[in-house]
Amino acid sequence: MENSKFYITTAIPYVNAAPHIGFALEVVQADVLARYHRLIGDDTYFLTGTDENALKNVQAAEEAGEEVETFVDRNSKRFKDLKGALNLSFDDFIRTTEDRHIEGAQKFWKACNPNDIYKKKYRGLYCVGCEEFKKGKDLVDGKCPEHNTPCEEVEEENYFFRLSKYQDQLEDLIEKDELKIIPKTRKNEVLSFINQGLEDFSISRSVERAHGWGIPVPGDDTQIMYVWFDALTNYLTGLGYAKNAEPFKKFWLENPNRIHVIGKGIIRFHAVYWPAMLLSAELPLPKKIFVHGYLTVDGQKISKSQGQALRRKGLGNVVDPFEFVKKYGSDPLRYYLLSKFSPYEDGDLSEERFKKTYNADLANGLGNLVSRIAKLVEGFDGDRLWKLYEESKQKGEKGTTTLLEETGNLWIEKLNFSAALSSIWLDMKTLDRWIERERPWELKGDNKFRKLGKLLTSSTAFNGLFRIVEALEPFLPETSEKIKKQFSGKIAPAQPLFPRLG
Repeated sequence: MENSKFYITTAIPYVNAAPHIGFALEVVQADVLARYHRLIGDDTYFLTGTDENALKNVQAAEEAGEEVETFVDRNSKRFKDLKGALNLSFDDFIRTTEDRHIEGAQKFWKACNPNDIYKKKYRGLYCVGCEEFKKGKDLVDGKCPEHNTPCEEVEEENYFFRLSKYQDQLEDLIEKDELKIIPKTRKNEVLSFINQGLEDFSISRSVERAHGWGIPVPGDDTQIMYVWFDALTNYLTGLGYAKNAEPFKKFWLENPNRIHVIGKGIIRFHAVYWPAMLLSAELPLPKKIFVHGYLTVDGQKISKSQGQALRRKGLGNVVDPFEFVKKYGSDPLRYYLLSKFSPYEDGDLSEERFKKTYNADLANGLGNLVSRIAKLVEGFDGDRLWKLYEESKQKGEKGTTTLLEETGNLWIEKLNFSAALSSIWLDMKTLDRWIERERPWELKGDNKFRKLGKLLTSSTAFNGLFRIVEALEPFLPETSEKIKKQFSGKIAPAQPLFPRLG
């Protein structure tokens, strides 16, 4: 790392319905990054939130027969409640209806180069689901390919942003990885889009079409900011951009480690529109954009509407993170999402596969290993052993690293969470084989205690349990804490970490 500051954000989802498990994947990935960087000593800030100014939120509220404000307040709270359900460590939760965001979004509009914003009449096909104008070539059978819904024809006078002006500059920044897009396939996708020629895009809507909901354009009370123009500024407004607050200076202006975690469906907004807007406002760009794939059910993307349909079929626990956690716990869900899905590609969700993963990796794997070791070292002074472990790390030979550092350097920094967990599970298997080979329960006297101490406290050459527990902390924070507690004070066997599922 270039320095000891780290800023990470997720996308902010619409609140037209309660959260589904697809967003749980994204926010858990971001949480692993935040926890890891805190553990290695970085001054870390983790932001998430909700996008509340979209027309689709207004339409969903009208369909539900509720006031828009009441509707978005309730659904926004459900997203914020994921913090407890998924054991998230975000530092702040930004809502785009908050005064700090409204003031910041309007400040950003005025900060953009005046020559980059102009007004004209426009007619085009609009997808409310994407909140985006589409071209005929973008449609499949006349429908938006992302939402499989027809677009509506819209004609009105709006403000436009001169995106075309930044085509060469954006291409150069992305080509040189000054704006690094991970994985490379997504980088190539963005470059291909840019090479087709960038066109200016509409950044406002009439008050009538927005149903009076949203952030007013500065100086024009007939227009509401385009939801994506206002929403993208949350990465600044959540840091106090409106007041030029210290967190904004510290984590955006003075910090070279700024990363956005997003889904593949909104890559153009983050990798093309947002950087151009920042260039116009003469503000630093993000350094990395990590793009994950979708979770699917039977090959179909999980959307909020599909989630509602699955709930009607009695399959709600498949897509509802709250139901899933209530049934199985937060760490098992975190483990499944992080270990069994490529961080870069789509992956099909299955409760049956989850159960097999839980029994094989957690109940029979980690849980069984911890129970076995606790029985072997029953009665040991755990606090003293943790102290020895910390000392062994400090005395480690030059060039040796802890498992946390190894997985971080090799995999977490590359956003490859499944590979990181595979590495940790390999250490666990090595430790299990060592126990079988050394048979420490048959040893006597001091030799037995030395062997058993090594079983726990070795931090480098040998795969000790404490080394594994430390590396697990970003991924399975609750489980890591339970193991630490069990191996503190006088060590004793405890209830299984992961009781087997029938």
